[in-house]
Amino acid sequence: MAAAGGSFFVRLGARVPVQLSRRRCIVIAILLLLLPDSARAASPSITKIGLFQTFELHSPNLAAFPKWRDMLIRFEQEMAECTPDRCRLDEWQQLVAALRGRKPDVQLKLVNKAINQHRYIEDWANWDLADYWETPLQFLDRSGDCEDFAIAKYLALRAAGMPADAMRIVIVRDHARQRMHAVLAVYVRGRALILDSLYDAIVEADAIDHYEPIYSINERGWWLHRR
Repeated sequence: MAAAGGSFFVRLGARVPVQLSRRRCIVIAILLLLLPDSARAASPSITKIGLFQTFELHSPNLAAFPKWRDMLIRFEQEMAECTPDRCRLDEWQQLVAALRGRKPDVQLKLVNKAINQHRYIEDWANWDLADYWETPLQFLDRSGDCEDFAIAKYLALRAAGMPADAMRIVIVRDHARQRMHAVLAVYVRGRALILDSLYDAIVEADAIDHYEPIYSINERGWWLHRR
């Protein structure tokens, strides 16, 4: 993955080296330097112990993440222009309707299982691009890679009433597979629960020790993670 911001990280699904401590520091330094002046002026807040037991640096400024912002705009346009017999809108509406009114724990299980039924396909094979962030309707039509699974789950839950502040798409290093990966984190009653394209089970973030978060993002801002 070239990252939502354009060039911060290697492509999702790409293999990463085992020795990461120096690179982690370099990535953090580059990210902070690349933040627009307006973002630095917003005095990002630091959370001592956050997602996956990391320190979190939060900023509400999403200017450095055009792929995320563009996907949200495209999805809004699709929802305004599509009809139930086009764009897989009927499938999307049925999924959202199945989630509405359910308890959060049930919503997470349902959306994780429904989205995980789709096959994984790399962006280069699907779009002839190194990295492309799909809208949920594009995902339902063509499947996608790991961040597309996470995006579809995020926006399905949003449409069903889950607040944005309770969710984040998280870009991680998967040390078990030595690859970059993306998951959805949802906070329910103070617990960070992970929805993963690799597993139908919902697992608490603190129980996963092979994921190292790089950054997380939602509609309200983004978080830089370090241990």
